[in-house]
Amino acid sequence: MDAITLEQLRAFVAVVEEGSFSAAARRTHRVQSAVSQAMAALEHQLGHALFDRTGRTPTLTARGRVLLVHARRVTAQVEELKAVAHGFDAGLEPGISLVVDALFPVRALTAACRDFLRRFPMVPLRLHTETLNAVAMMVHQGICQLGITGPAANTAGLEASFLTQVHMVPVVAPDHPLAAVRGRIRRALLEEHVQVVLSERASGGATASPDQAVVSPLTWRVVDLATKHALLLGGLGWGNLPYHLVARDLAARRLVRIQPAAWAANEHVLSLSVVHRGDLHKGKATSWLLEHLATLCAQVETPTPRRHRGK
Repeated sequence: MDAITLEQLRAFVAVVEEGSFSAAARRTHRVQSAVSQAMAALEHQLGHALFDRTGRTPTLTARGRVLLVHARRVTAQVEELKAVAHGFDAGLEPGISLVVDALFPVRALTAACRDFLRRFPMVPLRLHTETLNAVAMMVHQGICQLGITGPAANTAGLEASFLTQVHMVPVVAPDHPLAAVRGRIRRALLEEHVQVVLSERASGGATASPDQAVVSPLTWRVVDLATKHALLLGGLGWGNLPYHLVARDLAARRLVRIQPAAWAANEHVLSLSVVHRGDLHKGKATSWLLEHLATLCAQVETPTPRRHRGK
């Protein structure tokens, strides 16, 4: 069987969309006989009639309608292939990988990904979510080109630019025993209750980040923020969560803010930065994403908790 050509498939699609061989010939800048011959050859190669020619104009057969879907898909993929190759010539990268600390505001991340897709639809964006030192580790190892990480990460040797701040607040469910305590809570009482702590995944021997704001010896360690959030909502412990994540829970009394005696009212304010290796090749999409993340974080206000008042 002779190879099916791209020109045959384009002519097939043109005949269907234009309604006749003559109109398809004008669209493809060919003579009508060439289009007719191309369709006859395509039908022979596929082994099925694409058109019913008994009427004044050719109409698709049932099998032709099915094969048209695949012909359109192939021609579209070829156009995408050409667009990607053209993007390389214009300085676009084959793809970008970004790893984000779980504490980064989802609203800003969603906006960045949405705008990136609109601006660079042909550039794959691979997104990872990690915690603590795992973010910087993935950038150090070249697994990801860009990272958004907090102050606990080992960013030595990486270039960093400040993006935003995240306010952490200690919370419990309203039916938790600590929710009934009035005023500041002494350490001895906190130590009697489970503290839910965000930790890193197993990292193949890499040095883990030191514990941050861990008070109780009764710790439950989780590796994602959603699980920590769910456990605290379920009344299974106390712990710090980003205010942007729990603001609605606090307003609806699904969670209650507490005040450990050893901590200032707004003690745990974490600075998040975008990091990358010094040898990173900043193509057109990478440069745009770095600038746009900074712009978005300046525009998307990170909610700040009101001053805590004892109960």
